[in-house]
Amino acid sequence: MSQIDIKLALVNGDSEAAQNSAEQLKKIYPFVPVSEADVIVALGGDGFMLHLLHEMLEVETPIFGMNLGTIGFLLNEFTPDKLVNRINDAIPVKMHPLKMNAVTVDGKITEALAFNEVSLLRETRQTAKIKIYVDDKLRLEELACDGILLSTPAGSTAYNLSAHGPIIPMEANILALTPISAFRPRRWRGALMSQNVKIKFEVCHPEKRPVSAVADTIEVRNVKSVTIIQDQTTTKTLLFDKEHTLEERILNEQFIE
Repeated sequence: MSQIDIKLALVNGDSEAAQNSAEQLKKIYPFVPVSEADVIVALGGDGFMLHLLHEMLEVETPIFGMNLGTIGFLLNEFTPDKLVNRINDAIPVKMHPLKMNAVTVDGKITEALAFNEVSLLRETRQTAKIKIYVDDKLRLEELACDGILLSTPAGSTAYNLSAHGPIIPMEANILALTPISAFRPRRWRGALMSQNVKIKFEVCHPEKRPVSAVADTIEVRNVKSVTIIQDQTTTKTLLFDKEHTLEERILNEQFIE
């Protein structure tokens, strides 16, 4: 793809900063509809990027995001200069989401994808009690906790890190299973899982101790069980500046004091 014939589409979040920046870029670069583009330029924050990944699941076009939010871990720095050069030199990162299958106490089944994590959270003041199965084998009889999450490498610096889970390099091919405020076993800090495993959470006494399941932004309340696998059939490609790749950001996070 040469710098001359690259076709760019532009999408942006609802914030004033994103809208103003979009207008600025439109004065400099010609943009085409998403259906005609070689690369999608996305303006917003991490929340907008996650929303976009879900909204464009069937679109194979790579996305070059520029941060106009708070942290912007999944995006590049915003600058209108030399945009085409940056995109041509960008490093692609392929992401496979987690697929959640959640069953509620009344038998309703919900499927959803998560590029960051799938988390289970207690709904009331009572501690959640959860059984953990790995590839259909019971590994933990009862985890008493506020919740638990399974994180992708891309999501390992988000909620997972706040819950004291490990930061995972993008190329490690592992997932982080991290408890949230574990009460019993008190010293259990979680586990690292192969991306090929099937994880199942079974809620103990779901009527008395209700639990919700969240896949990125999709929440299912009053779940009885949640099964998670990585969806290898779905791939989204993000582009990052070669001086500040996603792999480099994840590595830097491990050395922040």
